[in-house]
Amino acid sequence: MNIGDVSKQSGLPTKTIRYYEEIGLVTPLRSENGYRDFRETDLHKLTFLGRARTLGFTIEACRTLLALYEDDTRESAHVKALAQDHLREIDEKIAQLQSMRSTLSHLVTSCAGDNRPDCPILQDLATFKPQ
Repeated sequence: MNIGDVSKQSGLPTKTIRYYEEIGLVTPLRSENGYRDFRETDLHKLTFLGRARTLGFTIEACRTLLALYEDDTRESAHVKALAQDHLREIDEKIAQLQSMRSTLSHLVTSCAGDNRPDCPILQDLATFKPQ
């Protein structure tokens, strides 16, 4: 399969596929004229990577997951631990976003949004608050 076909079937842009090849996540065959020749296994890997990236796994985590996927002697405990760590990171991000939303919502409510120059949003942004 050529890169266009693999792109359509995997749902990944050709630029992403080339990048994954560049960093060694997939290694398509090369024809005599230098064109990439993707096998069915390459398509499966790319689909796998696309799904993992959609779930927010980093490239390095994807590399680890792909290695585990290809290892018939793997222990599912390793996969679960990796997924649990990622889930904890997502939960932390959600908590941070909820805090940001709460603060911003309060500031928006506090601002009259009229023709006067005073603005609690700008006042808050200008106030140093150690983290």
